[in-house]
Amino acid sequence: MTIQEIKKRTEELGERQWDDSAIRIRYEKLAKEGIPRKTLSKEEYLANKSQILERVQQRAEEYNYILKNCAQGTALALLEEFGLGNMDIIKALTPFPGIGGTGGICGGITGGLITFGLYFGSNNLLDFETAGTTIMHAQMFMASFEGEVGSLYCAKIQETIFGRNMDPGACPENMEAFAAAKGFEKCGTAPGIGARLAAEFIIDGMKA
Repeated sequence: MTIQEIKKRTEELGERQWDDSAIRIRYEKLAKEGIPRKTLSKEEYLANKSQILERVQQRAEEYNYILKNCAQGTALALLEEFGLGNMDIIKALTPFPGIGGTGGICGGITGGLITFGLYFGSNNLLDFETAGTTIMHAQMFMASFEGEVGSLYCAKIQETIFGRNMDPGACPENMEAFAAAKGFEKCGTAPGIGARLAAEFIIDGMKA
């Protein structure tokens, strides 16, 4: 996406009529029953890649909107799509938007990276070769995200989306201004892009 396309998507999210009920029902089912396991078939995923990427992007936007958390929204969309992990992982991402609300690394990245660990990583933590390959995927993913969005950092991404860093974690007044500017809707842009890019890396990196 170009910066112009990102801004257009952001405005569309600000005006979107969100189906709160349907999103909440889907989320509550995952919260109650857990993330369903899946048998990953590279052939099936490649055949449906375009549809999957669109779905992952939209669901990351929706989960970000309902959870008000970009890291959780990104990860939940990916874990649901690929049948990975559990809801405790989503809980653990609670403080990760902008790395503790400091304006640091965007949750669209951290949510993707944790999914990479689950998919590409090894159950044997002494398997350093697999760890190195996973980190290589992570670096390529982060470079792709930065190339599309223009930055890895929440504060800079907010400047693209809102024209300035609204710094919602700084004080209650900033958070109120952020919400009034439809921040939780518009900030779905970054997790949507992050989830889409991460899903593409996972599909392309699947073993036959």
